[in-house]
Amino acid sequence: MSIEQFDLGVLVGATVLVIAVVAVRLAASTGTPSLLLYLALGVALGEDGLGVQFDDYALTRVLGYAALVLILVEGGLTTRWSSMRDAVAPAAVLSTVGTAVSVGVVAAAGHWLLDLPWVQALLLGAVVSSTDAAAVFSVLRRVPLPRRLTGLLEAESGFNDAPVVIAVVALSAHLEGTASEPWWALVLLALVELAGGAALGGALGWVSGRWLRAVALPSSGLYPIAVLGLCGMAYGVAVQAHLSGFIAVYVAALVLGNTELPHRQAVRGFAEGVGWLSQIGLFVLLGLLVSPSELLAQLGPALVVGVVLALVARPLSVLASVTWFRVPLREQVLLSWGGLRGAVPIVLATVPVVAGVPGSEVLVELVFVLVVVFTLLQAPTLPALAGRLGLHRGEAVDLEVESSPLGALGAEVLQVRVGPGSQLHGLEIFELRLPRGADVSLVVRDGEAMVPDARTPLRHGDDLLVITLAGVRVAAEDRLRALSERGRLAAWREPAPPASAPRRRTRWPLRR
Repeated sequence: MSIEQFDLGVLVGATVLVIAVVAVRLAASTGTPSLLLYLALGVALGEDGLGVQFDDYALTRVLGYAALVLILVEGGLTTRWSSMRDAVAPAAVLSTVGTAVSVGVVAAAGHWLLDLPWVQALLLGAVVSSTDAAAVFSVLRRVPLPRRLTGLLEAESGFNDAPVVIAVVALSAHLEGTASEPWWALVLLALVELAGGAALGGALGWVSGRWLRAVALPSSGLYPIAVLGLCGMAYGVAVQAHLSGFIAVYVAALVLGNTELPHRQAVRGFAEGVGWLSQIGLFVLLGLLVSPSELLAQLGPALVVGVVLALVARPLSVLASVTWFRVPLREQVLLSWGGLRGAVPIVLATVPVVAGVPGSEVLVELVFVLVVVFTLLQAPTLPALAGRLGLHRGEAVDLEVESSPLGALGAEVLQVRVGPGSQLHGLEIFELRLPRGADVSLVVRDGEAMVPDARTPLRHGDDLLVITLAGVRVAAEDRLRALSERGRLAAWREPAPPASAPRRRTRWPLRR
């Protein structure tokens, strides 16, 4: 590559990034999923647009896996354990048993309605049955659903990439003629890889969190880099151990994101930026891969598969998976419609192409059309459906908390931002009733700092500095979040537990 080509590449890449950022704002104001705008941007740059030639399926698969790893890191680091703790078991069943049900139903439709051979029909079902982490994380976090449902969908999207990758690779090998293992051996292998990857990711996340709390890095900017590197190590170690790297990296990021990390808000902000960059790059790349002139022929088959998937396969998979956890029927309806597809099915569709399966390029085009059409149908209508089902949570509570260690003092500083949706507005300092060992030391309002007294009221837009002993930091943060959600009544409905008390666990139907 010459320096002139590099200069042009920087200009084009920077322009694409700026347009993509503007597209996020457009998507937020119109309700259009931003991933579709990124795909459209890639198509506009492609051979039927500005003429950029790109048809490297192998490179797309590699870069797709890399982007998916970073998206899973962002999803794990920015997910609060309290919002998904009770959803882990149903999400695990939905991402395994539910995915198997969905694969079977779509395969039956592909065989009987599209006249595909059974193995190819199973491959089609495996490719399209995975919900997409990028779509779920970017869309659902703007939809004010109850936390238990958001947590279940996010956990499912983080878990189910691993089993479908195993299934797609195995079926592609079978079609290529290189597979020799019986189906039961593949199922057993998948279970071992999933369980081993989850255990390895959890262990590495726990060890990494303890190390980051013990080490004193010379700059706060090094902590996000260290966290990203440690999560990448979880993926790499798991893959080298022949375990599932995708579930390992997600679990490791989830553990780290819910650890008392120094500069945790900065880490999450960095992870969100990396996640956005990965989504933009991945969807633009996938848009470059297809030719619009060849997509129209796949519209009919894509509509057939999409209707079966959205109205039959997904509802049956939800019904077969979460009914055992006494999830109400109306919540199952929302879970069925909230199973969003995105980049993952398109990336998975490149696997048989790279494996040399004859005619598999058509699968990429079919899946591309399916993702575009049904994302346009499902994502914008999700808030309205939640409202009709009585599952609309209202505006999200806005409270930002950043923690920084005070070294040898055994204390931490919480930097708290009172956002426009916070119920902290109007409360006086004495009403906070923070745990013993935590106190509000400074309030910054309209650029002016003041030392508060017990009667100082809080306002939207205030920045608070809370000094807390390390042992009560979690309890202090939980107390502030409870007050931000429910105001002064939070102390009556759900008192903040002492730092030494175990957290209460509730069953799914009781979390209203």
